[in-house]
Amino acid sequence: MKAHDGMYIDGAWRPAEGRDVIEVVNPADERVIGTVPAGTAEDVDAAVRAARAALPGWSATAPAERAARLAALRDVLAAREEEIAETVTAELGSPLAFSRTVHAGVPIAVAGSYADLAATYSFEEKVGNSTVYHEPVGVVGAITPWNYPLHQIVAKAAPALAAGCTVVLKPAEDTPLTARLFAGAVDEAGLPAGVFNLVTGLGPVAGQALAERPDVDLVSFTGSTAVGRRIGAIAGAAVKKVALELGGKSANVILPSADLARAVNVGVANVMSNSGQTCSAWTRMLVHRDQYEEAVALAATAAAKYGERIGPVVNAKQVARVRGYIEKGVAEGARLVAGGPESPRERGYFVSPTVLADVTPEMTVAQEEIFGPVLSILRYDDEEDALRIANGTVYGLAGAVWAGDEAEAVAFARRMDTGQVDINGGRFNPLAPFGGYKQSGVGRELGAHGLTEYLQTKSLQF
Repeated sequence: MKAHDGMYIDGAWRPAEGRDVIEVVNPADERVIGTVPAGTAEDVDAAVRAARAALPGWSATAPAERAARLAALRDVLAAREEEIAETVTAELGSPLAFSRTVHAGVPIAVAGSYADLAATYSFEEKVGNSTVYHEPVGVVGAITPWNYPLHQIVAKAAPALAAGCTVVLKPAEDTPLTARLFAGAVDEAGLPAGVFNLVTGLGPVAGQALAERPDVDLVSFTGSTAVGRRIGAIAGAAVKKVALELGGKSANVILPSADLARAVNVGVANVMSNSGQTCSAWTRMLVHRDQYEEAVALAATAAAKYGERIGPVVNAKQVARVRGYIEKGVAEGARLVAGGPESPRERGYFVSPTVLADVTPEMTVAQEEIFGPVLSILRYDDEEDALRIANGTVYGLAGAVWAGDEAEAVAFARRMDTGQVDINGGRFNPLAPFGGYKQSGVGRELGAHGLTEYLQTKSLQF
């Protein structure tokens, strides 16, 4: 076990003597692998003061220089790719191969995309007799989750820095070691002191203090809808801008003309990825009643293959949450066709890859986000019925549509109340905007749309 002391504030690691500590646990074997200080409101105050002091200089820095700094940050992250992957595996439990390709590889690519955008984005434009300037919103408070620890940090910090904002990060308490690696990379890349600051700590203490600070101009939060509502209320009282990426209950709609086997197999893989701990996972599979039993059999076979390949969920609380949902699903009438609530291993926070059939739209498992490796399969009668079911939750983050004809899939997807839809297994695009409708959030991340979240607009008339 390694004790990690200090907060990264104003370009240096500041000692945190006298602070309580947060234990970091490896969810695969339940061993404590390290500790970090539990930051206080005073630590947040110091970090925000540093960010506020650094703002005038950084916001006035030429976009080309900001781009160069971000490119240097990307290069440092790339040089540390294996260390990042091993750290994520240790504190999240993700299989190492997945940590390399997704948890390390994707955020490095995203950091590079913002280095490119900072150099090419039009921060000034002419509109008739006006000149319109796109200026940094100011100091950003970033509160990130544990499920994609580096990606969520980069998806907030990189566009904020590209825009000319300064940042105070409060990462999730379950995965703070990855955040410390990022702060070390910022330091090595040579960003000016105070431009990026890190405070580790608990959400109700450090996270709330960051959201409440009057001199934080924007709060960017990824996490549960319940906490998002709380942050939105705090920000609303101060008329402060927020960006909220919240929960999801995404529908995977398989139309009758689709390649059923491919759609089902890819759909199961999507739900089991990252042990089901993905807000955009397609956790509701919608199948025409004429193909339903075939799809259920395919899904059960596919899920069984993940038994030894899937990693743990993040902690004991999450194990109890996911198993509770499985038990509730069965109690409400769902048919268990793969997995179940029983623990598949003697040690570690593991949940069996689970498939529930005969799920109806009003069941709890069809309405609430489970955040574990659990797939619900629902029947529909026709396309209008499928659309009603797909749109029949409070969420609208992502989804998928499969059809033999791409135009048919696109026509259906255009009627879905959701922010991102994959057509026939479309590939992830780090430049495409990501974010939700309804209670899945406010704002967008990634690409140029993600950059604009950290800008405000000023017009000068001549």
